[in-house]
Amino acid sequence: MAQDQPVSRERLRDKLSEAMKAAIPPRIARDVRVPGIPGKALAVVGVRRGGKTSFLLRRMAEQIAAGRSRESQLLLELEDERLVGLTAADLGWLVEEHGRRYPHVRQGGTLTLCLDEVQVVPDWETLVHRLLAAGDVEIVVSGSSSKLLSKEVATSLRGRAMEVLVHPFSFRETLRHAESEPAEPWERLAATERAVLDQALQRYLTVGGFPEAQRADPIDRSDLLTGYVDTMVLRDVIERHSVTNVRALRWLQRHLLATPGGSVSVKKLYDSLRSQGIGVGKDTVYDCVNHLEDAFLLRSITMHSSSERQRMSNPRKVYPVDPGLIAVYETAGRTHRGRALETAILLELERRRYAVDWYRTEEGWEVDFLASRAGTEPLLVQVCLDTSADDTWEREVRALLSASIANPEADAVLVTLDPTPPARELPGRLQWMPAARWLLEP
Repeated sequence: MAQDQPVSRERLRDKLSEAMKAAIPPRIARDVRVPGIPGKALAVVGVRRGGKTSFLLRRMAEQIAAGRSRESQLLLELEDERLVGLTAADLGWLVEEHGRRYPHVRQGGTLTLCLDEVQVVPDWETLVHRLLAAGDVEIVVSGSSSKLLSKEVATSLRGRAMEVLVHPFSFRETLRHAESEPAEPWERLAATERAVLDQALQRYLTVGGFPEAQRADPIDRSDLLTGYVDTMVLRDVIERHSVTNVRALRWLQRHLLATPGGSVSVKKLYDSLRSQGIGVGKDTVYDCVNHLEDAFLLRSITMHSSSERQRMSNPRKVYPVDPGLIAVYETAGRTHRGRALETAILLELERRRYAVDWYRTEEGWEVDFLASRAGTEPLLVQVCLDTSADDTWEREVRALLSASIANPEADAVLVTLDPTPPARELPGRLQWMPAARWLLEP
């Protein structure tokens, strides 16, 4: 097999020139928290096509707007067929060439170096460590590939990086993208404005937050999202992990995306696969679910417990990375609006950097989410469509009340898709909030 030819210095100079001349197209602001610890690289992680590159471009534009020079912002998109064979040493030379062209950047401040699809460069970590040690380069890395998943980009830096999580658009970001984000907080909005937002939320639970899906025709959107998933499964799971039982993997992918919020155990999935005539081992089932989560296609939460053994032995609950995927894979004609709302709430908690579990009370009742975050009170969230039916009210409220009594330090909130306040008064310290308002909270 022929070896890749070394990348010429002339080619590297051309790449640098292109990068510095490239326009920075407008991108919407993302509600993404960026850690502020000096001396750390930023590792931008998230699902394919979720907006990581656009986030990098937006951040560059914000740095320039804040007074940094254009020359101080260098974005290198490394998945380029002209750079096949690029080494860490080549990349280091390119950074040095930038310093020779623009000596004022490193002398008077800091270069921001964004390495997009960094995984295509072997041993890229060694270069990042060296540049971080020099102290005059701020480094942002991202990647998603069968060679190195975005999550592994962060772990490859062994404590020298802070994660920046970029999910597809939140509800607020879809409104911003459509230029319809409310300018006032919820309590100042007129009833008609709130009604428009409630309708927008209904659409968001169907369309989801992938940027390219926002204005797509329903048929095109379905094809687009299916293509995203197929690419993730092929490149980030099958190729990355050399999966041989592709039939079992595809069944798991379709099943888990179509049944969000369901309790998942290896035995339950194993039995379902066997009943479909699909031969598979339990270890393979376990590995496949974990691979799908590592690729950010799925998000899973465990039962809250101080015992790690109990956390691992109880079923996980699994959700897609975007509510728009649910309708694509639901084949029984159900809308799953409640589960789509649950998915949106979970993803919003993750965007707000909460660690999330599901909660089981001593009586065996379940609360959808118990979320914790450093520096804030824990949060209990129960999600449902509405509470008009007596049995729904009894089921949802009793579980939330019991959990709030067991966790007196936690704020407990009932979130409903129905914007109408409950007809009955909530007991104890429980609060109610319509979903649109909760999702638009700062």
